[in-house]
Amino acid sequence: MLVNSKEMLLDANSRDYAIPSPDFINLNMVRSYIEVAEKLDRPSIIAFSEGMQNFLSLEEAYLIGSYYAEKAKIPVALHIDHGKSIDFIKKAIDQGFTSVMIDASTDSFEENVRKTKEIVEYAHPRNVTVEAEIGHVGAGENYENEKVKSSKYTGVNELVKFVNLTNIDSVAVSIGTAHGFYNGTPKINFERLVELKSAVSIPLVLHGGSSTGDENLKKCAELGISKINIFTDLCVVGANSILEERPNDYRLMMMIADKAIKEKLEHYYRVFNCC
Repeated sequence: MLVNSKEMLLDANSRDYAIPSPDFINLNMVRSYIEVAEKLDRPSIIAFSEGMQNFLSLEEAYLIGSYYAEKAKIPVALHIDHGKSIDFIKKAIDQGFTSVMIDASTDSFEENVRKTKEIVEYAHPRNVTVEAEIGHVGAGENYENEKVKSSKYTGVNELVKFVNLTNIDSVAVSIGTAHGFYNGTPKINFERLVELKSAVSIPLVLHGGSSTGDENLKKCAELGISKINIFTDLCVVGANSILEERPNDYRLMMMIADKAIKEKLEHYYRVFNCC
């Protein structure tokens, strides 16, 4: 069933587990993600990023995502990841997406608040949940859609003020991860995570889950992260499976990649204590 993310994230927030949120760029990925969630009888948050419109249009993403979500046996939130443009996010809400992220994390605090409040005021009357980001999760060397490379840790006082001013449903925090491939080894600030979790009651989100390591991600879920974004790892495992098996048929190639992606996502459900 197609739902917003509110109840599933509140449950994760109260019971110390995290829901994987994989991005998609085609029909096969959506179908694979939901099949995994149905197998495990767990909720799913499937995400389409504004930066991925060279693969799918917003309309195509909604049609594909909503089709599989509405027929699913488990709750599925159809989420916009890293919405940078106010107009794009509002269009996604009008289209039927049930959850959106407004990412104004590279703007000033005041501008981040202003943009986020505008989206909240548009989304909430339409039963759409809103995620925002305070601090900034930067980018590894191969993440083409994130222009600002460096990360800025989320401050506790800044987080509390931001949440109180915006009325958001969940908040992405920066504690040492990066989008895409890492330049070096990730060093997660777990002490900061504990402080952030204690400071606010709404669910916390972690971006840049790929390449962070199972032990780090498991600990993040146990210490208060309720949603972890995954994309690069799924793309890599799909590509590697094709290179290893060297299929000579396009249909077989898709089947091999889909199988590897499903296995990796199921692995993350277990790492995140979600099943």
